[in-house]
Amino acid sequence: MQRRQFIRNTALTSGLLMLSSKELLASLLQQPAYKLTLLRNNVGFFTERGGTIVYYISKEGIVVVDSEFPDQAKHLIDELKKENTQPFKLLINTHHHGDHTGGNIAFKGLVEHVVGHENCLLNYKKVAADQKSEDKQLFQDVTFKDTWKVKVGDEKIKAYYYGAGHTNGDAIIHFEHANIAHVGDLMFNKMYPYIDKPAGASFKSWITVLDKTIKHFDNDTLFVFGHGSKNIVTGGKEELKKMQHYIEQLLQFVGLQIKDGKSKEDILKITSIPNVGEWTDEMKRIQSNLEAAYSELI
Repeated sequence: MQRRQFIRNTALTSGLLMLSSKELLASLLQQPAYKLTLLRNNVGFFTERGGTIVYYISKEGIVVVDSEFPDQAKHLIDELKKENTQPFKLLINTHHHGDHTGGNIAFKGLVEHVVGHENCLLNYKKVAADQKSEDKQLFQDVTFKDTWKVKVGDEKIKAYYYGAGHTNGDAIIHFEHANIAHVGDLMFNKMYPYIDKPAGASFKSWITVLDKTIKHFDNDTLFVFGHGSKNIVTGGKEELKKMQHYIEQLLQFVGLQIKDGKSKEDILKITSIPNVGEWTDEMKRIQSNLEAAYSELI
């Protein structure tokens, strides 16, 4: 598959170079916005709109982690089907948010099982019920509490739950042979994160979850992130440490504001958080981060 992708990409590039400026623009606009990137040992990732998807291809079947939205999931399915006749064995969700589970429905009738943490399923069903959209969902039929594992082809796939973070149901999915771990929205690379307090999220616990993740995996582990600035969604432990540092600095900063007698209203007027390095507020989430930190600290 790696060689076929290289040949296809090389041919595409060569062809584009022969076009005029106007033809080049028209051709680029016709190209799909989505991207499949093979990482190692038949494990790769897909990006288009929503949380990053990881896929694994084996002779026994295909495993997919997260599903973005219905159209994006269909794009992934169609691309994988072009070069593979194997069935879809598993769809695993890192957590319940719509940009990670909205495309589950595209796998209905295709995939054998949908897997997620038990809190992921509870949150998913609650949101769907509130939105009256149960008929547009494909819920997990396999859940776990702390860990879960399965072998597909040459890969041993293991899921870990370390506690509340971005939600109270975030799982880490590790492809052991490839040594690739999808950490979902426990990682917003160089971005202020979204934190879902109604779904049991906790900044304090998030720090601990990242600490356990850093300690558990080795230095060769390649992590795939739910989201990333400039669409950089892979990295190592250093990126996890920087995410952890951001949360620590946020809590420390808000704690000092509270100690200085600032009201919640005063704190929510703050426009930047100091000493967070490369982390930026691309999605204008500072108020939600400040409010969540304040609610935990008081």
